[in-house]
Amino acid sequence: MSNSLVQPLLALMLLTLLVWLVMYVRRIGYMRANRISAQQLSTPDKRSLLSEPVNRPSNNLINLFEMPVLFYALCLLLMASNQVDALYVQLAWAFVGLRALHSLIQCTVNIVIWRFVAYLLSSLVLAAMIIRCAMHNF
Repeated sequence: MSNSLVQPLLALMLLTLLVWLVMYVRRIGYMRANRISAQQLSTPDKRSLLSEPVNRPSNNLINLFEMPVLFYALCLLLMASNQVDALYVQLAWAFVGLRALHSLIQCTVNIVIWRFVAYLLSSLVLAAMIIRCAMHNF
């Protein structure tokens, strides 16, 4: 069971790549349609030239490099120390599912309360995983 966290790890990586792809498709399409050159977007503060829906995937991509970094590290630690069990696998899939829901909400309708609930629940799942690991190792 030590490598059964590989699938949720890869799923989260694929989600990150998908959001990255959506970001570029939206940006390039918008830039072409509105005749915005890449140089006009040379710094982050100039992203205001893009519409809010165009910036949503970019905002989500940034978010996918925050809490998920802890998830990646924890999963690698669990696999390396041979501590993976069915509960960790279920929690990992719950985290990935909630992060996917968060990304879907943020990249589409962007209803903040829905996005917040998905983010909060995913963070609580990750916290449970971290606390469980810490309790086992201290």
